[in-house]
Amino acid sequence: MQEFAAAFAVFIALHSIPAIPALRSCIISIVGRPAYFVVYSVISTAVLVWVFRAALMLDYIPLWDFRPWQAIATFVLAPVGIFLVIAGLLSDNPLSISLARGSTPGAVVSITRHPVLWGFFLWAAGHVIVNGDLRSLLLFGGFALFAIGGIPMAEKRAQRRLGAGWATVAARTSNVPLLGVLTGQMKPRFDMRLGVGALATAALVVWLLVAGHSYLFGTDPLSLLG
Repeated sequence: MQEFAAAFAVFIALHSIPAIPALRSCIISIVGRPAYFVVYSVISTAVLVWVFRAALMLDYIPLWDFRPWQAIATFVLAPVGIFLVIAGLLSDNPLSISLARGSTPGAVVSITRHPVLWGFFLWAAGHVIVNGDLRSLLLFGGFALFAIGGIPMAEKRAQRRLGAGWATVAARTSNVPLLGVLTGQMKPRFDMRLGVGALATAALVVWLLVAGHSYLFGTDPLSLLG
């Protein structure tokens, strides 16, 4: 448990760097933007592997029995979450986390102004539902809380960064996914990066279902469907 707690603490600390503009800018000014993204990606991947490894070393303690509807919920939530993360990272988004640098919100922002955070939350929540044991609850529940807890902070950062322009930009989207579309506040949009996100998600999900999930984690998700 101590190793898992240490790994998760490092994960949170590492992913707090982009949320501190002064620290992030300082690092980029020293090593350069390309080196920053390469090194940060490598370290993030290594820490994520450490978190999963530490979680798998915990004792398996069942908390609830498996039901078929749990698998269905995961098969819905996880792909949607993956899509939001990929499309969110690829799309311009001055309101939240993005790898793109444009100032005009991409089409994915019409779904939610925090696609990466909501996507990570939905992916993690889906895995909490289907895995009824303590270590999965700690692992995926921790990811879900980390993601949902980051949304208010992202809102405040965007408000400070955009100032008076915040209200105008935020009025074109909603925090809760699809709420703005369902209430008629905005119309759904489509652009190339949203399409690329959808295609990348489809390819990744197919690979995970066919072989990837079993190879990486030793479990076949299709077996849950009986």
